[in-house]
Amino acid sequence: MNRKELVEALGNATGHSRADSDRFVNAFIDVVSKNMKKTDGVRLVGFGTFTVVKRKARFARNPRTGEKIRVPARKSPVFRAGSLLRKAVSGR
Repeated sequence: MNRKELVEALGNATGHSRADSDRFVNAFIDVVSKNMKKTDGVRLVGFGTFTVVKRKARFARNPRTGEKIRVPARKSPVFRAGSLLRKAVSGR
Protein backbone atom coordinates (compact mmCIF):
# COMPACT_ATOMS: atom_id res chain seq x y z
CA MET A 1 0.00 0.00 0.00
CA ASN A 2 1.42 3.36 -0.94
CA ARG A 3 0.53 6.80 0.45
CA LYS A 4 -2.24 7.44 -2.10
CA GLU A 5 -3.89 4.10 -1.32
CA LEU A 6 -3.56 4.75 2.43
CA VAL A 7 -5.24 8.15 2.11
CA GLU A 8 -8.07 6.64 0.08
CA ALA A 9 -8.54 3.74 2.53
CA LEU A 10 -8.66 6.14 5.48
CA GLY A 11 -11.22 8.28 3.68
CA ASN A 12 -13.39 5.25 2.98
CA ALA A 13 -13.07 3.92 6.54
CA THR A 14 -13.89 7.24 8.23
CA GLY A 15 -16.28 8.78 5.72
CA HIS A 16 -14.09 11.84 5.31
CA SER A 17 -12.85 13.29 2.05
CA ARG A 18 -9.48 12.39 0.55
CA ALA A 19 -8.26 15.91 1.33
CA ASP A 20 -9.14 15.50 5.02
CA SER A 21 -7.49 12.07 5.09
CA ASP A 22 -4.37 13.48 3.43
CA ARG A 23 -4.19 16.25 6.05
CA PHE A 24 -4.52 13.59 8.77
CA VAL A 25 -1.66 11.52 7.31
CA ASN A 26 0.52 14.66 7.01
CA ALA A 27 -0.26 15.66 10.59
CA PHE A 28 0.52 12.16 11.88
CA ILE A 29 3.87 12.10 10.07
CA ASP A 30 4.73 15.59 11.37
CA VAL A 31 3.89 14.74 14.99
CA VAL A 32 5.83 11.47 14.92
CA SER A 33 8.81 13.13 13.22
CA LYS A 34 8.94 16.03 15.69
CA ASN A 35 8.71 13.72 18.71
CA MET A 36 11.37 11.41 17.32
CA LYS A 37 13.63 14.38 16.61
CA LYS A 38 13.39 15.27 20.31
CA THR A 39 14.07 11.53 20.96
CA ASP A 40 10.78 11.20 22.85
CA GLY A 41 9.30 8.76 20.38
CA VAL A 42 5.65 7.83 20.04
CA ARG A 43 4.06 4.84 21.77
CA LEU A 44 0.75 3.47 20.45
CA VAL A 45 -0.27 0.68 22.82
CA GLY A 46 -0.96 -2.53 20.92
CA PHE A 47 0.16 -1.08 17.56
CA GLY A 48 3.82 -0.27 18.19
CA THR A 49 6.48 2.20 19.20
CA PHE A 50 8.41 4.70 17.10
CA THR A 51 11.76 5.38 18.78
CA VAL A 52 15.25 6.62 18.04
CA VAL A 53 18.36 4.52 18.70
CA LYS A 54 21.91 5.85 18.85
CA ARG A 55 24.37 3.87 16.77
CA LYS A 56 28.02 4.01 17.79
CA ALA A 57 30.81 5.00 15.44
CA ARG A 58 32.47 1.98 13.88
CA PHE A 59 34.82 0.81 11.18
CA ALA A 60 33.64 -1.00 8.06
CA ARG A 61 35.31 -2.30 4.93
CA ASN A 62 34.76 -1.18 1.38
CA PRO A 63 33.79 -4.48 -0.33
CA ARG A 64 35.38 -3.43 -3.60
CA THR A 65 38.81 -2.36 -2.31
CA GLY A 66 38.96 -3.86 1.18
CA GLU A 67 39.89 -0.43 2.53
CA LYS A 68 38.84 0.36 6.10
CA ILE A 69 36.43 3.28 6.35
CA ARG A 70 35.06 5.05 9.41
CA VAL A 71 31.30 5.11 9.82
CA PRO A 72 30.32 8.01 12.11
CA ALA A 73 27.90 7.74 15.03
CA ARG A 74 24.30 8.51 14.13
CA LYS A 75 20.71 8.34 15.28
CA SER A 76 18.35 5.97 13.47
CA PRO A 77 14.55 5.76 13.56
CA VAL A 78 13.15 2.40 14.67
CA PHE A 79 9.64 0.96 14.72
CA ARG A 80 8.87 -1.93 17.06
CA ALA A 81 5.57 -3.68 16.46
CA GLY A 82 3.20 -4.08 19.40
CA SER A 83 1.52 -7.30 20.46
CA LEU A 84 -1.81 -6.64 18.74
CA LEU A 85 -0.12 -5.81 15.43
CA ARG A 86 2.07 -8.92 15.63
CA LYS A 87 -1.00 -11.09 16.31
CA ALA A 88 -2.94 -9.50 13.43
CA VAL A 89 -0.07 -10.11 11.00
CA SER A 90 0.56 -13.68 12.12
CA GLY A 91 -3.17 -14.53 11.93
CA ARG A 92 -3.52 -15.68 15.52
